[in-house]
Amino acid sequence: MNEEVSTHTAAEDARNDDILIYVNGDIVHRREAKVSVYDSGFMLGDGIWEGLRLYNGRWAFLDEHIDRLFEASRAIDLDLQMTREEVIAALEATRKANQMETDVHARLMFTRGIKKKPFQHPALSVSGPTLVIICEHSKPAIARPMKLATVPHMRGLPMTQDPKLNSHSKLNCILACIAAEKAGADEALMLDVNGFVNTTNACNFFIVRKNEVWTSTGDYCMNGITRQKVIHVCRQLNIPVYEKNFSLVETYGADEAFLTGTFGAQTPVSEIDGRRIGEDYPGPITSRIREGYYQLVKGAQ
Repeated sequence: MNEEVSTHTAAEDARNDDILIYVNGDIVHRREAKVSVYDSGFMLGDGIWEGLRLYNGRWAFLDEHIDRLFEASRAIDLDLQMTREEVIAALEATRKANQMETDVHARLMFTRGIKKKPFQHPALSVSGPTLVIICEHSKPAIARPMKLATVPHMRGLPMTQDPKLNSHSKLNCILACIAAEKAGADEALMLDVNGFVNTTNACNFFIVRKNEVWTSTGDYCMNGITRQKVIHVCRQLNIPVYEKNFSLVETYGADEAFLTGTFGAQTPVSEIDGRRIGEDYPGPITSRIREGYYQLVKGAQ
């Protein structure tokens, strides 16, 4: 039986038993935080979200996250009925209500709101959007590097469900995650529609070959904020970095591999489809990138 490890594995923290959660303007104990069974997010996965990290009282790369949230709202024609400043104020109110200062992960979620009938047409959402903000004490506690398995589930074309959209509709990724778990891995390595290595079910994916850093073209995956920061850090450190197509053959021959995401930052990978990747975790290039990234986080504060 594969031990439960993921890029979102966090240290247990009893304080999370009593966190306060923002629900449509109210901040209530987690036991009282509820949305309607008629909510569009519950019924249809009709919503958008952002995950943010709090370091020393400041949200890392906050402007980029709010930019992406409002871009997503336009893409799905969802009027958030709040300004950027009001969304940030709600996030900060939730943080302060919980007296949180660092090592915090926030999930900020907008849905299309309560529907008058249980069907998909957006016009049936009659209440205005639902906003929920969950802030948890959450410190990464990943005990070992990740093991990945390639799965048949792909990140598809933009005309099906654009993978650049941070939507609540995550079933494709969940099925990929289940397939990886059945194969004895921690997360799924997903290919694009042309068979090139793309992303995992939860994170962006990078390899290191002969001191070069490679990641996908970004055409078929969420172009994550942490992904972009890693590319920026590589350029700052004069590490050659390429967004390009590459195959599983090239991936199996990598010297290092790592995943990127808001929660885990850079998470080493030790095995892909039963092939060992690298010798040290994190490897030397990953370590340099990790240090540069945290310097960037400090600068962003």
